[in-house]
Amino acid sequence: MRRLVVLRHAKSARPPGVDDHARPLAGRGRRDAVAAGRWLRDAGCLPDLVICSTAARARETWELAAAQLPAPPPVRHDGRLYGADAADLLAVVHETPATVGTLLLVGHNPAVQDLVLLLASEALSDALERVREKLPTSAIAVLAQHDPWPRATPRTALLTDLAVPRGPHH
Repeated sequence: MRRLVVLRHAKSARPPGVDDHARPLAGRGRRDAVAAGRWLRDAGCLPDLVICSTAARARETWELAAAQLPAPPPVRHDGRLYGADAADLLAVVHETPATVGTLLLVGHNPAVQDLVLLLASEALSDALERVREKLPTSAIAVLAQHDPWPRATPRTALLTDLAVPRGPHH
């Protein structure tokens, strides 16, 4: 079984005069990103490879999450994840080396939400309904599939987990 873990970046700030690609995380986003890392660790959902959007808010989300893991996995920053649609993300998944058992993508809506809805044929519990409604910031969706990465195709994966980790909010 291969696992695709889709992480939507945490809540970002919108400082005036900062272009979209450079927007940092908000305070809440930083706390939630740490919580996302803890969730990955506690769930045993440790990636063999991380592919992260080049946007500042995605990079910062992953840096904070990765710090919670026992050992940081290799990470690739890929500009295609910024401004992507689900088909673009699927093309990135298709390139994943066969040695990777668990791949984690850090990206943006609507692409990450659309990718989960594209790949999942069914879900344990009501997770698919929840993804259809909304994939909030710092949400983590875990998809399991039998096929090798280049053969990941629509509606062949099982959505095994959906979590929306939240840090302490003040």
